Amino acid sequence: MKQTLQLRTSQHLALTPQLQQSIRLLQLSTLELHQELEQLLGDNPMLERLDDPLDHSVRLLADGAISQGSGNGAEGPATPAQEGPPGEGGETAAAAEGEGYEGGEGEGSNGGDDGDWSSSSGSKSADDEDSRPQLEASGCTLREHLLEQMRVTVQEPRDRALMEMIIDALDDNGYLEEPLEEIHERLPPELEIELDDLRCSLVLLQSFDPPGVAARNASECLALQIKRMPGVPLVTRRMALLIVEKYLTWFAQREFNKLKKALDCDDEDLREAQCVIRQCNPHPGAEFASGESDYVVPDVIVKKGRNGWLVTLNNDVVPRLRVNALYANLLKQGKGESQMNGQLQEAKWLIKNMRQRFDTILRVAEAIVERQKNFFSHGAVAMRPLVLREIADTLGLHESTISRVTTQKYMLTPHGMFELKYFFGSHVATEAGGEASSTAIRALIVQLTGAEDPKNPLSDSKIADMLGEQGMVIARRTVAKYREALKIPPVSLRKSL
Repeated sequence: MKQTLQLRTSQHLALTPQLQQSIRLLQLSTLELHQELEQLLGDNPMLERLDDPLDHSVRLLADGAISQGSGNGAEGPATPAQEGPPGEGGETAAAAEGEGYEGGEGEGSNGGDDGDWSSSSGSKSADDEDSRPQLEASGCTLREHLLEQMRVTVQEPRDRALMEMIIDALDDNGYLEEPLEEIHERLPPELEIELDDLRCSLVLLQSFDPPGVAARNASECLALQIKRMPGVPLVTRRMALLIVEKYLTWFAQREFNKLKKALDCDDEDLREAQCVIRQCNPHPGAEFASGESDYVVPDVIVKKGRNGWLVTLNNDVVPRLRVNALYANLLKQGKGESQMNGQLQEAKWLIKNMRQRFDTILRVAEAIVERQKNFFSHGAVAMRPLVLREIADTLGLHESTISRVTTQKYMLTPHGMFELKYFFGSHVATEAGGEASSTAIRALIVQLTGAEDPKNPLSDSKIADMLGEQGMVIARRTVAKYREALKIPPVSLRKSL
């Protein structure tokens, strides 16, 4: 077979580096975006950021005082990017018109100060010994709280060592999960420590604050608190102790008929014992946990305007970028290295892709608000069915693009903070031939269970029938699935006396 050379022309799709970067930036969350941006700023000297992320951080002044400094307020106007080579200023200027990626006249460039440290909060007044703001004290841990009580209670070094060893074995909730026998086995035999010595130390530790600490299970934790609870009648205290020590499972499952039969009591006595048990804290050590609260920063904000709902980007999460004018002038004069040409192109790509990212987020958010006007006016019960394809067809984008935009992007509304994916939901048929959103059905389930009689809560079948009366065709198992997703307990656990 003879070999020949042939030329053919064909078309195919290719992901350019610029397109790959655009897709990657689009799917990042706000936190991931700023982490990615910090990495790019460190790698590319042609790129600079006008907004200082540490603008509102606490700054230490020369005299040791604390100032809520502003990094950009003390500087003069930034050098416009239009001073760079032709074409670059237009790129960054276009970015500035849309989302403020480049600083115009009057914007600060760096987080520096003018050196005047005296006009801050470090000055002293005549009637105040020291007017400097006080730093927040570090939180006290459960271990430190117990050790402080031990120092004023236990005098013998041997007893202190045993109690400190038990304190170190407590978990974050204040429970002693490790048996005393295992702790005793770890002790060297030459110390001649008996198991009763550990038991005595544990009993003394259980008398410390907070009540219920060093308990070995939930039953013991509740019993320790009930014994120390003041102002409880003797009969009620005994019944509450009997419940937590022997019938805690029945109490948790709300088997009130079994409890009344086992305790030989009526509804009133059982209700009083229930009130005592509910005053207890099953996690006494949780209040000393040092975990910091996580919060979400919205990407878009929705407000009520004169002509309807207005959607705006959150300027606090929009980075302001531009091409470094100094390096751009060096390239214009032919003094730069060849590598800087590539870095200049990468900086221009990033500015363009960053603008495109926020433009797309804003367009998608506006389309969502346009279709969910009833939600913003009346709440979740007025949510209409919505799928990704509907928004994609409206904006002329692909469904995968809408999926990337709505993932880990958040919208601040008058009803609270919601992820953009929250506004999408499947539909449920109605008797009239229409459609109802699954999100609206969940909201109705919350309303129905919230208004139910605690003595006779609504079952899943009853909820399905009540929704059917409103024209929504929904099965009992679907109600159960929605109820579990909303973390609403089943009917047996919602029943009360």
